[in-house]
Amino acid sequence: EKIWRINVMSHIYAARSLFPLWKTNNHREGIFVVTASAAGLLAQIGSLPYHVTKHSAVSIADWLAISFRQDGVSVHCLCPQAVKTNMLKTIESISEGGPAGLDGIADPKEVALVTLKAIKDGHFFILPHPEVKKYFARKSTDYDRWIRGMEKVHRQYYGCMKSKL
Repeated sequence: EKIWRINVMSHIYAARSLFPLWKTNNHREGIFVVTASAAGLLAQIGSLPYHVTKHSAVSIADWLAISFRQDGVSVHCLCPQAVKTNMLKTIESISEGGPAGLDGIADPKEVALVTLKAIKDGHFFILPHPEVKKYFARKSTDYDRWIRGMEKVHRQYYGCMKSKL
């Protein structure tokens, strides 16, 4: 339940607090960034709760963007893979960032710069790891192949029946 509050409800609580203020104050230039993860677009190998909550965070961002753009609120969805933060300490293979670190571990300052540029350019998805865009496109065009590929990555890191439900 803690992961649900952190990864999902925090965005809902923030939106419930900010959006009415922006509307009341005629502040027609609100910017709202949902911090999801590449796991919200792709998959999180090894952790069902993280996988589900990050997909939910992407859905929240979708819904907010669709519902409030006409009110002048710019909604964006940050979807990095591994970022060099304390969260990496919870991953078994910290030096590589676990499965999320296959494409490298991003520096937080670089993620911030990419985020600011994406907001300025009006992009909904903020993808600090450019490979994520390619993976997301592949997932949508051949889902069966995607599942087989992710299964291989899962076996590489966790073997059989080692994931957290």
